[in-house]
Amino acid sequence: MGASALLGVLLVLFVAGLCRGDTWSTPAEALSALAGQGESVIVVREWRLPRTTAAGVFGALLGCAGAVFQNLTRNALGSPDVIGLDTGAYTGALVSITVLGGTSAQLALGSVAGGLLTATVILLLSLRSGLSGLRLIVIGIGVNAMLTALNAWIVLRAELDVALAVSGWGAGSLNGIGWDDLTLPLAIAAALATLLATVSRAMHQTGLGDDLAVTTGVSLNRHRLLTIAAGVCCTATVTAVAGPIAFIALAAPQIGRRLTRAPGVPLAPAALTGAVLLLAADLIAQTLIAPIALPVGAVTTAIGGLYLLWLLIKEVNRP
Repeated sequence: MGASALLGVLLVLFVAGLCRGDTWSTPAEALSALAGQGESVIVVREWRLPRTTAAGVFGALLGCAGAVFQNLTRNALGSPDVIGLDTGAYTGALVSITVLGGTSAQLALGSVAGGLLTATVILLLSLRSGLSGLRLIVIGIGVNAMLTALNAWIVLRAELDVALAVSGWGAGSLNGIGWDDLTLPLAIAAALATLLATVSRAMHQTGLGDDLAVTTGVSLNRHRLLTIAAGVCCTATVTAVAGPIAFIALAAPQIGRRLTRAPGVPLAPAALTGAVLLLAADLIAQTLIAPIALPVGAVTTAIGGLYLLWLLIKEVNRP
């Protein structure tokens, strides 16, 4: 399956998302409403379209974040949700909500700050004996565990109504997302896409080895800072709006690489696969126990857990 086939699946799932609500609409009805015709214009344009757009864009951001860190660590386990960056962004968002009040701007800044601080701590600890992909992952798993405990303590110390709201949001949910929630994230996503496009060639070269990258003119320190910042901002942008959505960043780059038979861990297949996975997971979340819509994070965690188990077995059995 090439990138064009992935794009076709993405479009099919996007239209299916426009059709899914309390009741199913036909594709013709959904597309007519999207064009401003029929009785479902408000439902499709104001309710379903923002949610479907969020699923596609957020899935692409998570796929890109996973590709960035898997290239950095040169390991399929090097993902923001494994090494603790998602959890760190969630910590920053929790502090913004419980201390500052939690406006959209505060959530965005808090998530980015939490993710960047977590990445800095992990990198500093990893650099003590040389930057190693496996060492970074192991340290990240430990930091992830500590931050998970800290997040639980923050929720327990919060006011009851805040704790209840945060607990639901912390499961990773696209429920209730509207255009007002997406204005800033879509602008940030466009900026991040531009940045990642400019560093994609250098990222591919560093994935083949530091020596080769240096000989082709890549400034390793500058490149790593840029890509780490971009990867953290990708996952923090999603976390600020929808909460931490697990396993998309872990699975999308490797699935996309295999489907497109691309060398290394390229960004475009990872982004397309991430969008496909999150759109599909959101449709399952809305359909599984309809009319109740599950948090999409519950679906990605259930499916991603099986993927992680398979990946770990494969890594252990590698000669």
